[in-house]
Amino acid sequence: MSYAIIGFGKIGQALAKAFARSGIEVSVATTRGPESFAADAAAIGPTIIPQTLAEAVKADIVFLAVRFESHPDVAKALPTWQGKIVVDVTNTRVPPEELGGQPSSKVVAQAFTGARLVKGFNHLVAAVLGQDPAIQGGRRVVFLASDDDGAAAEIGALAENLGFSPIELGGLSEGGLLVQARGNSWGQLIFKDLVKFD
Repeated sequence: MSYAIIGFGKIGQALAKAFARSGIEVSVATTRGPESFAADAAAIGPTIIPQTLAEAVKADIVFLAVRFESHPDVAKALPTWQGKIVVDVTNTRVPPEELGGQPSSKVVAQAFTGARLVKGFNHLVAAVLGQDPAIQGGRRVVFLASDDDGAAAEIGALAENLGFSPIELGGLSEGGLLVQARGNSWGQLIFKDLVKFD
């Protein structure tokens, strides 16, 4: 299984740190050339591989860590996303009425033709997401929502490998709204930093 993070701002780098801590190789890319962020990738660890966008989107599982407004540009990098899982880590303040009343994750899913989309890892601020998820004998929670149970289970297993405790919230229309920053009204779980003790 191959992994990529598209977007290497604060959230992309926080995700990269989680992969580096677990010794899991992950490609990282932006719309800029890899030489522009190679030093930042190297500073995180040797398993963080800078690539072009065209190379990175070949991965089996792609984390979308760009601004919500930029997701259509990433989607255009492939004619079809069939067989891939896209993890939507974006947040937006675009009001729901501007998105046709849909959760933002549904809008993202429509752009990535053929992909199995999971909303996840977006409810934590970058500074928290980048920390070691092991806390006082417990593990930091990440919420996942998807209309594809199999994809949610795969990302749940990956989240556990990264040291997190995944909690599935159901489909995008229900669970996606719980972790969405929506205009002036916020999902009930957005930016909640929770720890699960087994």
